[in-house]
Amino acid sequence: MEDHQLVERSRTGDVAAFEELVKRHQGRAYAIAYRMLRNREDAQEVAQEAFARAYFRLAEFRGTAQFKTWLYRILVNLATDQLRRRRPEVPEGDVVLKQVSIGENPGENVERRELRQSITKAVEALPPDLKTVVLLREFEGLSYAEIARVIRRPVGTVMSRLFHARRRLQASLGVYWEGES
Repeated sequence: MEDHQLVERSRTGDVAAFEELVKRHQGRAYAIAYRMLRNREDAQEVAQEAFARAYFRLAEFRGTAQFKTWLYRILVNLATDQLRRRRPEVPEGDVVLKQVSIGENPGENVERRELRQSITKAVEALPPDLKTVVLLREFEGLSYAEIARVIRRPVGTVMSRLFHARRRLQASLGVYWEGES
């Protein structure tokens, strides 16, 4: 069954239909919250709150976007609010990036680990508005239009923020590109 069908069934009181939506999207929702908040408990709390708000606001969902896009907008707003309430933290040793397969050369493995840690620190250092678009685009694979709906900004703003975020990341990580063309 498609998400929009599950939403319609949920609106009529079918709790099992909403539970299916949660099952489908809870992993991604948690991943986005964790990447933004860098704290497991906070990420779980924000993800749960996003699903609760989505459930109680199903009547407001117009269906002009996908359910996941609407859910991510709720989630990003909650995570952003939480970030505003606390000081930014830089995690120690926890890597945002997906694991890179480990090769046979120990030197390459060390270099990969150092690169992942450097990228994590560079992403964490971005201002929240730039960090959000980078996470949604590069880690979650959302299109510019989907990101625009999530953050409630025009596509041009998304493109501009991504440009500036990538520019800052390149400046922060320039040492890894020296000598390459």
